Amino acid sequence: METIIPLPAMPAVPVHGSLALFPVRRIYCVGRNYADHAREMGGDPNREPPFFFGKPNDAVVPGGGAIPYPTLTSNLHYEVELVVALSKGGRDISSSEAKDCIFGYAVGIDLTRRDLQATAKEKGQPWDTAKGFDQSAPISPITPVSPGGHPAAGAIWLSVNGVEKQRGDLAQMTWQVPEVIAHISSFVALAPGDLIFTGTPSGVGPIVRGDRIRCGIDGLGELEIVVI
Repeated sequence: METIIPLPAMPAVPVHGSLALFPVRRIYCVGRNYADHAREMGGDPNREPPFFFGKPNDAVVPGGGAIPYPTLTSNLHYEVELVVALSKGGRDISSSEAKDCIFGYAVGIDLTRRDLQATAKEKGQPWDTAKGFDQSAPISPITPVSPGGHPAAGAIWLSVNGVEKQRGDLAQMTWQVPEVIAHISSFVALAPGDLIFTGTPSGVGPIVRGDRIRCGIDGLGELEIVVI
């Protein structure tokens, strides 16, 4: 059947150690999943259940690189995150079954127009324009799950112009990856090709044109972007 307009290209992320690509269907993001960041943003990590927001799949920037400073903001923030890539999905997935859905992991940056987010919060409006703008999801190549298992602990860090700004440990996540997958699947059906950004440790802050941001997670390598 002929389409009225050309079919859009499917965004995809390289798979580490191969020529394969991981096609991206949807991007889910977990908010305030580290206690110190929840406090930093005015939340209560002891009572707050996980909540989620989304980014469009074409917000990914595979491998990082040059990122244009987005329009309509004067307060662009970085947030380094562990990203989970799914090769299976379903509804109401249990925590015990969740790991079977995971293809691999990557390092990601959730770029945020913080001033737009603050305005949306004040008005009780959605965060879409603050979180889901063009090129707002830089991501490293995806590392397939190793025979040694899934990363439940390990350093996660980010630096700006060589100065470390964020450092935490994956073990500090309030909701661990299997719980996150189970919780999202209670709202929507997950599917192969979905990416989940799992939250960021404390230390988020602003970046400006010319800044070089490097980040990494133990066992998953590094990601670098330059704001232009």
